[in-house]
Amino acid sequence: MTQPAASTADTVTVRVPAKVNVQLSVGGVRPDGFHGLANVFLAVGLYDSVSATRADAPLLTVSGPDAALVPQDRTNLAARAAALLAARHGLAADVHLHIAKDIPVAGGMAGGSADAAAALLACDRLWGLDSPREELLELCAELGSDVPFSFAGGAALGEGRGELLTPLEVGGTFHWVFAVADGGLSTPAVYRECDRLREATGTGSSAADVPEPAASQELLAALRTGDAAALAAALRNDLQPAALSLRPSLAETLETGLAAGALAALVSGSGPTCAFLVADPDSATRIAHALTASGTCRGARATAGPAPGASLV
Repeated sequence: MTQPAASTADTVTVRVPAKVNVQLSVGGVRPDGFHGLANVFLAVGLYDSVSATRADAPLLTVSGPDAALVPQDRTNLAARAAALLAARHGLAADVHLHIAKDIPVAGGMAGGSADAAAALLACDRLWGLDSPREELLELCAELGSDVPFSFAGGAALGEGRGELLTPLEVGGTFHWVFAVADGGLSTPAVYRECDRLREATGTGSSAADVPEPAASQELLAALRTGDAAALAAALRNDLQPAALSLRPSLAETLETGLAAGALAALVSGSGPTCAFLVADPDSATRIAHALTASGTCRGARATAGPAPGASLV
């Protein structure tokens, strides 16, 4: 096959955002083992950076908060992204990937998915492939349900397993505070607990038992108009009861942020990071300080969204 012209750069760096699920509606378990989702993503301004550098063999390193918790072998989703792209084009995945972490690890903010999206774009440019955006999004979907949105950024409705994206209009900036918990929560474990709780309440957990999830029209309108109060009223996370069941202490974190003046609070994705929608930057700073001082979380970060997706630095 014809080999692509390699990039003249020795290193390519891509910055990629975290996400918050402003709506995460979870259907029942399908025959393939997955859950149908209506997943409204909003990218927010907490970022990881992934640098791809020419190397004689695959190598992955990580720096930043909780770097020790990130696998640094071929099981890492960023390493898998590089290997997938290389295999698609008949190349050796000889690249040193360095991940500079700032997105909470195992925190329900798609940090691993973000790194995979960034690695795809960085390797694509390093190897001179210049793949069409649609092809990269297809590879993202092969890697995981959240990876396509990490690549795209902004705001989007994710359907299917979350990988089928419809971009959404956002009419303003939404301000957030994220309270980072000690330790992570396993996403598969949270989904299993969601199923268990549904069975325990007698509703059943299969796709035949649970209504097909759909995006909230009120929530989409709030995003479109930039109405923070309306968005606060429409926030929803069907995984929150399961996350609270596995980590009861998160309830105190949520209550603390609300008492400090947040418009709304919810567990971010599968947790354990807690997300607080707030009125403005000054409120964000004040509420972040209150959460940090409360001792109910390891720390709190103020930021805003929407944020752009994977971008060359």
